Amino acid sequence: AQQLVESGGGSVQAGGSLRLSCAASGYTYGIVCMAWFRQVPGKEREGVATIYTSGGSIYKIDSLKGRFTISQDNAKNTAYLQMNSLKPEDTAMYYCAASRSAVTCRGDDFSIWGRGTQVTVSS
Repeated sequence: AQQLVESGGGSVQAGGSLRLSCAASGYTYGIVCMAWFRQVPGKEREGVATIYTSGGSIYKIDSLKGRFTISQDNAKNTAYLQMNSLKPEDTAMYYCAASRSAVTCRGDDFSIWGRGTQVTVSS
């Protein structure tokens, strides 16, 4: 089985930065992409960004472009989300996900999930 563990969340003031990490372990063979999602209580989960292990990335929220950057270290089976110029509306639980399906990578129906890391941005 594979496991995803997120880290790097925390509390920051508006304008600050955080770098989230997602480490994949266990049976990681065949993973095509890793992605970041976020969810606020009472709202639907939304995709943030997806990165393919072969290269290339997709940003799901236009307003995050230029502030958030997804990256990866394939040797470490780890994906990152660099978040700069954070705003209070970025407050959410951030989840990492992975998929072995290129079709799934283009959508949001991932089957491998981490437990999440909380990001809180104060004004």
